[in-house]
Amino acid sequence: MSGGAEFSIEQDEGGKARLVLSGPYLVSTVGAIDQDLHAIEGEFGTIDLSAVSEIDTVGAWVACRLAARHGAKITGESGRAKRLLAAVETARSDADLTPPRVPLWELIPELTGDLVSKGGQGVVNVIGFLGQVLIACGSLLIHPRRFRVKALVRQMELVGVSSLPIIGLMSFLIGIVIAQQGSVQLQQFGAEALTVNLVGRITLRELGVLMTAIMVAGRSGSAFAAQIGTMKLTEEVDAMRTIGISPVEALVIPRILAAIIMMPLLGFYSSVVAIIGGAVVGELMLGIPFWTFLIRIEEVVPTYDLWVGLIKALPFGLIIALAGCYHGMQVRGNSEEVGLRTTMAVVSAIFTVIVLDAFFAVFFTEIGWG
Repeated sequence: MSGGAEFSIEQDEGGKARLVLSGPYLVSTVGAIDQDLHAIEGEFGTIDLSAVSEIDTVGAWVACRLAARHGAKITGESGRAKRLLAAVETARSDADLTPPRVPLWELIPELTGDLVSKGGQGVVNVIGFLGQVLIACGSLLIHPRRFRVKALVRQMELVGVSSLPIIGLMSFLIGIVIAQQGSVQLQQFGAEALTVNLVGRITLRELGVLMTAIMVAGRSGSAFAAQIGTMKLTEEVDAMRTIGISPVEALVIPRILAAIIMMPLLGFYSSVVAIIGGAVVGELMLGIPFWTFLIRIEEVVPTYDLWVGLIKALPFGLIIALAGCYHGMQVRGNSEEVGLRTTMAVVSAIFTVIVLDAFFAVFFTEIGWG
């Protein structure tokens, strides 16, 4: 083929067959003769590249493949061809590219050590972040005009007002489930009237604020991490530092305060809606009038149950906001890190909230609020 890659089979002085390649052996020209080269059979003493005008990596790979298949030696190559042939030879596709397998007895300690190292570094980062938050709070106390009231109001709207529908629906259904399942079990002892006690105490004391915290962690905590993480990727946080604005004061403090302020309100709202759901079940299934159910709640539920839920809501909100903001500020490198840190924020917040709730359960029992 004129102007393209060509080959011919000749006899050398010793009578052995010689494969002569000629023309440009480039990625754009080799394809035309690739099938013909595959069809060549037999052995050659040498593969002559002296007539090759141009060659690239694909051409060098073709020459190496032919030499290996026909047991031939490559001759007549130019300086560029020598370098390409050497590079292709070291990275041949038939080389063993399987990574070495680390023995299990080495792999487990290595992974354990890696986790411990990352855990220690994580503790240091969390302490550093808490220090930054405390410094920012002190700075705002000294210079209260720098506090962003509009940002706080906006975050309170996003954390609290916007979540009222979903939290209300969830709480209403939880109240229905508790009342229905509780009444079924209590009927075995003829004590279905105690369903009022069950719904009132478990929602005001535990499930109302706990389920609200889980919902806020999944909704607002993830949003905090994603928003701040995206701002880190787009270098908006660095730009804020450049113009003299503290990112912790502008981004973190309003979100923490919004979560702390709104969590008790949302927890109380959730408990009330759950009690209403239980009252609906009482009206429809137990023969307890709706208003009688609500009045009975006031009589059988001690006031400290309400205070237990409200007190727990404050640290729950703090934990959720800190987890979301911390993981958002830790985003580095690429957009995949945003998704990873968002997931970590939700998981760590929910885990810590449940652990803290268990601690509160023991604590309030010990002080006589059980």
